[in-house]
Amino acid sequence: MDRSEKVEAYFEEDHQFKNAIAVLREEALKTGLNETYKWLFPTYTLKNKNVFAICKFKKHFGIWFFNGVFLKDEKKVLENAQEGKTQAMRHWKFYSENDINKVTVAAYMTEAIENQKRGIELKPVRQKKIAKIEIPTELKEAFAKNNGAEKAFKKLSPFKQKEFSAYISEAKQPKTKLSRLEKILPMIQQGKGLNDKYR
Repeated sequence: MDRSEKVEAYFEEDHQFKNAIAVLREEALKTGLNETYKWLFPTYTLKNKNVFAICKFKKHFGIWFFNGVFLKDEKKVLENAQEGKTQAMRHWKFYSENDINKVTVAAYMTEAIENQKRGIELKPVRQKKIAKIEIPTELKEAFAKNNGAEKAFKKLSPFKQKEFSAYISEAKQPKTKLSRLEKILPMIQQGKGLNDKYR
């Protein structure tokens, strides 16, 4: 499927928020932005720059503003897409079609576009050289039992290795560490980063 077909499939899929995201799409298309498909979501771009995307999940749906940190957010509806991870992206969540105020949605979209036209965006910061990565004991023990996982881990970028190590270290409870290990070992073996789906 090409990108336009993926966009159509996304909006046509049977889902509890199917009608609601169609309303958001209607407003998005009025902006004149290019509609494409990135990171599993319909994404709206200006001169190949991402402005916003429409997303749906099990319990909510919404709009991701890629440089939402610069929006005035007069209605106080935006939240950090992933606290501690994302710097510029902001997420506007809705829980039903009745939550959508078309005028307000259009205003936020317009502001995001105007900001993009003026070049107001968070510039990517070059990653500083990452210090030696402290691999938590639990991860080392898992590698001892699964040599393939350790080899795959070493092939990952230092940044991704650090993300996985921190993910285990930050868990307070042993059972949380264990459940996180079960989640990440297949990802490591597949060569995937912890937050690849958000990038």
